[in-house]
Amino acid sequence: MAVERSRNLLICEGDCAVLKRGDVFKAVPVLRRRKIIFEKQGFYLDKAIGHVYGTTFEVTSDGNLQPKQEVEETTTETKEAGTDNRNIVDDGKSQKLTHDDIKALKDKGIKGQEIVQQLIENSTTFRDKTEFAQDKYIKKKKKKYEAVITIVKPSTRILSTMYYAREPGKINHLRYDTLAQMLTLGNVRAGNKMVVMETCAGLLLGAVMERMGGYGSIIQMYPGGGPVRAATSCFGFPKLFFSNLHEFPLSQVDSLLCGTLSTETLPSEPEEAAVAEEETNGLVDGKQTSIQGTEEESSAESAMEINQTEEQEAMDINAEDAECKENKERENKENVREKQRKQWERRKKLIEAAALLREKNADGLLVASKFHPTPLLLSLLEFVAPSRPFVVYCQYKEPLLECYTKLRERGGVVNLKLSETWLRSYQVLPDRSHPKLTMSGGGGYLLSGITVVLDKGKSDSSNLEALTMEEPSSKRCKVQDLHC
Repeated sequence: MAVERSRNLLICEGDCAVLKRGDVFKAVPVLRRRKIIFEKQGFYLDKAIGHVYGTTFEVTSDGNLQPKQEVEETTTETKEAGTDNRNIVDDGKSQKLTHDDIKALKDKGIKGQEIVQQLIENSTTFRDKTEFAQDKYIKKKKKKYEAVITIVKPSTRILSTMYYAREPGKINHLRYDTLAQMLTLGNVRAGNKMVVMETCAGLLLGAVMERMGGYGSIIQMYPGGGPVRAATSCFGFPKLFFSNLHEFPLSQVDSLLCGTLSTETLPSEPEEAAVAEEETNGLVDGKQTSIQGTEEESSAESAMEINQTEEQEAMDINAEDAECKENKERENKENVREKQRKQWERRKKLIEAAALLREKNADGLLVASKFHPTPLLLSLLEFVAPSRPFVVYCQYKEPLLECYTKLRERGGVVNLKLSETWLRSYQVLPDRSHPKLTMSGGGGYLLSGITVVLDKGKSDSSNLEALTMEEPSSKRCKVQDLHC
């Protein structure tokens, strides 16, 4: 157990790791002899294998990685600073080093830290800047000239930050603090039976799988032909986590609720008998063709001995063609058998997911999709047990307001709450802590609540009261007569 834990802390070949440089992240597979392009730099991850996650590397001139050596900065010269920056003019003439000089330093193999020191020494205005301005200048130049990369282990926080910064449209602009709220309000924990419906490239599904730790079961509802799990694959979960992951198409939800979903037509095993018969027929045909070839050969030898060599060459060509044809037929049959096996496994998983949904005892429901949440939520709530939480995410509040109204009219839920999270980052440094100037405009909206047993009679009477309040008097009498 301890060996396995230590192995999980090391960078291994085949893992999915996240490259970090400043506030920029990128998820990449760890493979040998494969060039990675990150922040306009190309390098290989071969020499990073075996190191601990979180190690900071320097990119060498030949494109390899080496652990960065911690060097104590000499602050004797940089301590001299001015009182303010009012007399500093940014005219572009304060730096004595030109682009050609910096390029020559790079060609000589001088590292980024030494280049930054050269820039400081050749700057005429550096000593006149304040101490804060000097630190800002050094940080800016290090970011530009130091080829430093940190390899970290993927997690929900890191991947959600990466997707929100690089491709927010793929995750429906789901911010990481809103994702954390969904996991908390949904009471996601180990041993739960969760129903997840999302179109966030598998980010929400991966967050639920990480929180549950491989214990419990997850049923993913997906639209279209199959689930999208691009972000889920970036987590690098072991196979054990996927053994408790089930999937079910949204197109079959109505038939499952109505009881018309039939599994009798699904094959219980791949049809190998038909494939075996085709193989035997092919062998018989091959034998017959070979017998005919030998008969033609004997007749040709008895007729004329002069053309024996030509006929032998023709026979060799025919034999090669027949062998190639047999190989192609064998490959086609293997492909057909593999396709049938995959179809059978998919149908088997579909049957297992349908059996889990029929129990209608899920411990929670999470919805974060690009579709309108009202019909999704009203259908999927049927699979959730009473006194269990549900959370719905939407980028806009208007669809959730409509969903809120429908749930209030329907009943069967309590503690309905429509909320929006507000996030602002702060810079925390000595004598200069303040909110950052740039912040996220919005992280979406959440509708959360708890399911209860739905009283059919009470819901019918509430619907009747709503009708009598909204309909005119002439129609109101007709509705009352029908119910009497």
